[in-house]
Formats: sequence, structure tokens, C-alpha cells
Amino acid sequence: MDHIEQKYEKLGELLQSLGKVVVAFSGGVDSAFLLKAALEFLGKDNVLAITADSETYPVREREEAIALAKELGAHHEVIHTSELAIPGYAENPTNRCYFCKNSLFDHLIPIANERGYDHVVFGAIADDLGDHRPGLTAAHEKGVRAPLLEAGIKKAEIRHLSRKFGLRTWDKPSFACLSSRIPYGELITAQKLSMIDQAEDFLIQLGFKQVRVRQHENLARIEVPASDIAELAAVADTVHAKLKEIGYSYVTMDLKGYRSGSLNEVLDSSQLKVGAGSHE
Repeated sequence: MDHIEQKYEKLGELLQSLGKVVVAFSGGVDSAFLLKAALEFLGKDNVLAITADSETYPVREREEAIALAKELGAHHEVIHTSELAIPGYAENPTNRCYFCKNSLFDHLIPIANERGYDHVVFGAIADDLGDHRPGLTAAHEKGVRAPLLEAGIKKAEIRHLSRKFGLRTWDKPSFACLSSRIPYGELITAQKLSMIDQAEDFLIQLGFKQVRVRQHENLARIEVPASDIAELAAVADTVHAKLKEIGYSYVTMDLKGYRSGSLNEVLDSSQLKVGAGSHE
């Protein structure tokens, strides 16, 4: 048995020890893999996938989550939440993801209790321990488990196993909530989130798989992988016109290219506390 298979076996043992679980399901690479594993090791009737739909969650991601859950044969529900209604969230502090995950778990835990599920689980992974992830703190405080992290499984291993198991999310680009496009300290509003969602959706329709539109007040800073910068420059006029239509005054391209957590680069080490969110 190779190293990855050993980790997967450990994941199975962890899940079986948890009994019936509610899976926080965004439809991303990690939560899709976690749902697949939970269904395999626990059986369909012991697993409930729940997707939280809110202002920070792109419409395309919600539709993708619904389709994926159906493909996997999972019991699935979509609930409606609002991060902007959480006191302190809209002010966009560096621990914003703590508020978000705390609120999510406050919605999921009562559902689990009422329906007879033993635990709530979410898709934090081993890689998250090395980044700014305040949501891990919220999970720990609420008793929410992270089986992928506990089994020591990393993103590359999840992609490998997802491909092996036929999950179409195996090469899906990394995703983070729309609030992660707004620099810490700048107010988060429904209008800004909608503009970001529209802009990224347009770029995805143009064929860019990995894209971020970072919003700095009325300026859009587009990140695509360095290998795609020339392609983006070739359609600059089209992109500029569309983003102006969406509401941006200025449209720029980041010459360093896409990188996870680029808005964390301005934080000093005292602000980067280990602990999971999705600010990337």
C-alpha cells in the first residue's frame, strides 16, 4: 500500500468513527472529495451535504454544488445565510473568516442535532495549517471536525485521488469566497460582491479557468496565471469595456500573476495567525 492509500485508509477509519455526519459542502475540490469519501465509508443514509448560499458565494458555484451532489447520489440541501448580517464581518478585519465559519457552524450544528447526525465535518486540509486560516479556530471551538486535515491529506493528494475516483473536480481551480477579493479593512458590501462575481464570471466565460478580480474600491486588479497574461492582454479592450459596464472606474492586470492569498501579502507576521478560513 502506498503512502496516499494509507492516508485514505486513515480517512476512512476517521469517518467511520464519527458515525452520521453533516458535510459542509461548497462544491470545491476538497469538500467534493470529503463528500465522496463520506458516502463511500458511511453510506448514503448516514451523510447529509449542506451548501450555504450567501452574498459571498458565486451563483455558478451554487449551481455546481447542486449538480455535483446529485452526481454523487448524496442527500443535499441548500440553506440561505448572510455573512453581511454578522456583526463585524462587513468591516473586513483580518480574522473575517473566523466570523464566517463561526456563523456557518452555528447554522449546521442545530440541523445536525435535530436530524440525528453525530458530527459536522468540513473540508479543511493539511495545507491549511501553513496559511492564515482563522476558520480553523472557529471549528475547534465548535467541535467541528476536519477529517482530511486529521488524516494529513494535502491538496495534491486530493487531486490525485479525485482523478483516480473519477471526480470531475480533480482539476477544478482553487476557490475562495468573494470577500477574499477585497483588501482587509475595506468595507464589504453586497454591491462589491456582486461586481466581483459578475467580473469573474465574464472572465471564466472567456476561457480563463483560474482567475481573481481583486477589488480596491473602484479599481479591479485582475490576476490570472503568469502563463495566461499574454492571452488576457490580447482581449484587454473587451475585458476593460465589460468591467467598466459592471461599474469599475479602472481595470488593471497584476503582472506577477495569480497567487493564492495575494491580499495576505500586506499583513505582517503578527497578523498572520495560524488557525482556517478561505482567504485566498
